Amino acid sequence: MSDPATAELPSFPYHPDPLATGAVVAGDTECLCCGLRRGYVYVGPVYAVADIRAELCPWCIADGSAAERFGAQFTEVTGEAPKSVVSTVERRTPGFAGWQQERWLTHCGDAAAYLGRAGAKELADHPEAAQSLRETLGETFFASLDADGQPTAYLFRCRSCAQHLAYADFT
Repeated sequence: MSDPATAELPSFPYHPDPLATGAVVAGDTECLCCGLRRGYVYVGPVYAVADIRAELCPWCIADGSAAERFGAQFTEVTGEAPKSVVSTVERRTPGFAGWQQERWLTHCGDAAAYLGRAGAKELADHPEAAQSLRETLGETFFASLDADGQPTAYLFRCRSCAQHLAYADFT
């Protein structure tokens, strides 16, 4: 079954721009869940019994049908947040690919919004996240962070107070 590409991607409050982060890309793949070709495909991690790679549309992630049908989870939330928020992020929000196990940060009792990968250069615009990483990693390691390589940082923004948060990893 095929369907022309729909106009707008669903809204993901915790991952506001999955096209910019690379979690969703343009593609003609038929969704394994709904059977439609909607013009976009999710290419991030999927944790499920079945091997599902680049075969889900963002709409089936947003409405929870992919998580329900395949027992799928797209990321893991670390920190404190209500169960409903954790479920929304883990089962109804596109994840992101990291070098190690990805983790979704929380702040102010809510999951933060994922903004994408960041290097030392990009973190200069977010001093609170940069300072936290400098304290954790040390200046030399911090200076080596690269948005397009490794080590890299994953940048988030608190949905309540707008503070920027980040963590870093590498292979």
